[in-house]
Amino acid sequence: MTANQIEIRVRGKTTSVPSIDVDGREIIVTGKWLKIAGLRDEQLVEGEPVSNPETFASRLKESCLRADIFVFVQRLGDATPNYNYYLRWDNAAVATTASFTKWWEKIPQESRKNTRRAAKRGVSVHVTKFNDELVEGIKRIYDEQPVRQGRPFWHFGKDFETVKMENATYPERSEFIGAYHNGELIGFLKLIYVDRTARIIQILSMTSHYDKRPMNALITKAVEVCHEKGISHLVYGNFSYGNKKNSPLAEFKRRNGFEQVRFPRYYMPLTLKGSLALRLRLHLGLSEILPSQLINLLVRLRSMAFRIVPDALFKAGADNSPWEERRNNEGKAANC
Repeated sequence: MTANQIEIRVRGKTTSVPSIDVDGREIIVTGKWLKIAGLRDEQLVEGEPVSNPETFASRLKESCLRADIFVFVQRLGDATPNYNYYLRWDNAAVATTASFTKWWEKIPQESRKNTRRAAKRGVSVHVTKFNDELVEGIKRIYDEQPVRQGRPFWHFGKDFETVKMENATYPERSEFIGAYHNGELIGFLKLIYVDRTARIIQILSMTSHYDKRPMNALITKAVEVCHEKGISHLVYGNFSYGNKKNSPLAEFKRRNGFEQVRFPRYYMPLTLKGSLALRLRLHLGLSEILPSQLINLLVRLRSMAFRIVPDALFKAGADNSPWEERRNNEGKAANC
């Protein structure tokens, strides 16, 4: 089976990786010494992610990808393990949107006040078309500051065409919500619809407008849009990452009606190396190995370092774009 080369964005860098098609699913392989196969943009795949894992594993072994481990998840909402493979529990931050009123009454009073505060301070929030004007506004938000959440911001300093290209993904089932003040875009949110759920892919606002609480207003509008469209749940990335259980971002999600929903992530070894790696837990990242106290300490030290280091040291490398699907595009968590 012949593999194709496709480009993906991981941790701010565009990388070419091999891929093959298995039963209509695009499988990619990442990693250097330990090669991991998985679905491309797995959380944006509609329907059952992997209908027959044994077929997938057999096709991967026969292919030229030479993957060591095949990783796939069970459909969100199906928490009972369906397969007898090695698994670890993954999680998502999920808000129920079947009833806007129930969601609104459930969130803390402070979160409701923040949404009202946004309106009182002149912030208007509405669904907006993806066009050049929106892209220009997004670029202004990206370029506001080179550091966000204690690390260099990967979107900082990118040109217009790159910003447009990276935000144009999944046009047939995506939607943008903009927060405006005096006609200027000060925050935005991108939704991608997956079956009867909607996923927040990006949410970001200008720090200079923090006092207007645009992030709370964007979340509220997203829930309202989901309710109007008959979308049952709104998903906002992970609730926790590895052993980092508590964070300002997790607290922001909690105060805006998101709860942790767990689901199985399966690991199927395809080679002897893959089997040994699973036994030795070499497939895990540092956030899943280090204790939470040490992770929190390292995060604080990193934030301190980037407050000290001059902006110019990392401006030159800030033109790369992050992979759209994961944690680093979740906005300023402290807007709660």
